[in-house]
Amino acid sequence: MISLRPVLNVLGFLYVGLATAMLIPAIVDVAQKNADWQAFVFSALLTGMVGMLLSLAVGGALLEGLDTRQTFILTTLAWSTLPAFGALPFLWLGIDYADAVFEAVSGFTTTGSTVLTGLDSLPPGLLVWRSIMQWMGGVGIIVMAIVLLPFLRIGGMQLFQSENSDRSEKIVSRSVELIRLLGLAYVFLTVLCIASYLATGMDLFDAFNHALTTISTGGYSTHDKSFGYFTNPASGWVAIFFMIIGSLPFVLLIQALRGHPILLWRDPQVRALLGFLALVSLTMTVYLGINMHFPFDDALLKATFNVVSIVTGTGYAMGDFSEWGAPVVGVTLMLMFVGGCTGSTTGGIKMFRFLVFFGTVRAHLRRMVRPHRVMSEEYAGTRLTQDLSFSVLAFLVVYMGSVGVITVALSFFDLDLVTAISAAATSVGNVGPGLGPVIGPAGHFAPLPDGAKWLLSIAMLVGRLELFTVLVLLDPDFWSK
Repeated sequence: MISLRPVLNVLGFLYVGLATAMLIPAIVDVAQKNADWQAFVFSALLTGMVGMLLSLAVGGALLEGLDTRQTFILTTLAWSTLPAFGALPFLWLGIDYADAVFEAVSGFTTTGSTVLTGLDSLPPGLLVWRSIMQWMGGVGIIVMAIVLLPFLRIGGMQLFQSENSDRSEKIVSRSVELIRLLGLAYVFLTVLCIASYLATGMDLFDAFNHALTTISTGGYSTHDKSFGYFTNPASGWVAIFFMIIGSLPFVLLIQALRGHPILLWRDPQVRALLGFLALVSLTMTVYLGINMHFPFDDALLKATFNVVSIVTGTGYAMGDFSEWGAPVVGVTLMLMFVGGCTGSTTGGIKMFRFLVFFGTVRAHLRRMVRPHRVMSEEYAGTRLTQDLSFSVLAFLVVYMGSVGVITVALSFFDLDLVTAISAAATSVGNVGPGLGPVIGPAGHFAPLPDGAKWLLSIAMLVGRLELFTVLVLLDPDFWSK
């Protein structure tokens, strides 16, 4: 029988931490003489009380007592319940329940899809809360990758572990030091991003909010026009740089900050990601210059910004790229399936998985030509096992199948094909805006039926949990002794 006491204890601490974070937008509203601070204070009191009672009820079971199965349960419960408490301030301010949960889920999963309009006139505390949810979600994603994904064997994080051969039951204590360094690096990069935005002329409020949602590759903005609101091209290039930073493996970023930047470049998935972004951005730049008659500097900025934003799953928009012609729409839909690197804040199909997939296909083709030849694929000097290759291929099948099933389900809500398939792809991939006049970069998800919003909320959670984290809980063997 799996003991849930340590799981509930950790959940209690997480709720208390969330309650503490709710006080930040309350302080912002008080400073701005906005009465909405009450929504955050009462939400914090309720969330904190639940958290403390939960920890007290289980008698303070220790975090070090978590084994593999308990960690799977904790991860799923944390990502499922934190948005429920995060939605409380939205409910207090009169936002519909389905919309409030959708906004909170989109925030914590760093998807960036929104149901809110008139962002420029919303209370400052609410805007800050949206950014904080994404910032906390971003660091939570990396922690999940470090602690959990090595046991799923679908993400490649086991290749970054010095204790790859140690599959002992106690898994959290081995990662505590790495998580501490991760937190310091995450805060440092956030502060650096704030300073960079300020240097481009952003005011402190915009710089703070956009730094939180850039490093987390979340994409919530304080303006309806998203990054199209800012006229200084330097702000766009700063965003591009830090979106790319957020899409790199944080394990390697930590090593780079500690004096070993060459380790980043040696990672094949980093080189593949940067090369892919450069190729697609330059191709789209040429297209915008020739077909849309954009000046070169404007075409380069907008093409690079939107390509990086989509691939990293940030979801910022600079202009309505759905109006740039059918080829751009087609490329955008393809990019929704491509993600950043393993161990980053991004969603989608990570670059590591594509490398394993193409390596497996290449090896299969070679075996067709020379059936008796023994071949092995390597990644950064490490041999890729058949188990890892099979796990990645299984993930790709389940990922594409999930997008297909959700697309069909959305069609029952009378959504057109472009809206349905882009909504499914952007939700499972945690990208942000979809395609079409309703949920495109110039639109929002508010017009969708409540049933579609609930379905997409589930899709965002399942996508953020890397699919198999949820599926493994449905296996009867998981619950057996």
